[in-house]
Amino acid sequence: MNAGLGRTRPWHAGLSAVVVLTVLPACLAAAGPAARPAKPDPNQGGATMKIESTAFAHGQTIPKKHTGEGADVSPPLTWSNLPAGVRELALICDDPDAPRPQPWVHWVIYKIPAVCTGLPEGVPRDKQLADPAGALQGLNSWPSIGYRGPMPPPGHGVHHYHFRLYALDKPLDLKAGLDKAGLLTALKGHVLAEAVLTGAYQR
Repeated sequence: MNAGLGRTRPWHAGLSAVVVLTVLPACLAAAGPAARPAKPDPNQGGATMKIESTAFAHGQTIPKKHTGEGADVSPPLTWSNLPAGVRELALICDDPDAPRPQPWVHWVIYKIPAVCTGLPEGVPRDKQLADPAGALQGLNSWPSIGYRGPMPPPGHGVHHYHFRLYALDKPLDLKAGLDKAGLLTALKGHVLAEAVLTGAYQR
């Protein structure tokens, strides 16, 4: 959520998002023509799909680097235990604690190839990504394209940011620039599984 419901972002905030990354593939491909689901994790209480980050554990504080008070780059994400038959992935990050009727949307990314096992830190704010090849990004609540990090109103308490991963049963014919509502409409009837990673932040 942008503090900004009235708050102006510093002119230099976007500049710090230009980060030199090591030369690694944005999407780590599983062997074979389709994603191979891993064995269920016994620590997940029977869940078949899991999303994690090396930047923060589930329920813990998101580092300032990944917020509007820092470099404002997307956190690294990995996932595992994809269901059989998955053909494509999508991800939405939002903040239901925002002082507004609907959650404040921080990230909409979709058409992620099913062979991907994660996303790197600092995904570019482009409508279409070269890596993962074919992945598209939509509008957040600012509105702009790509990831924008936590920036809750000062003194508003702890906000929770849900990174929700969707495993889909077919590749969807979509264009870049969808908002959360548009993507969720397109996903209806095609979701095989969901997994959520929740981070927290307050100012």
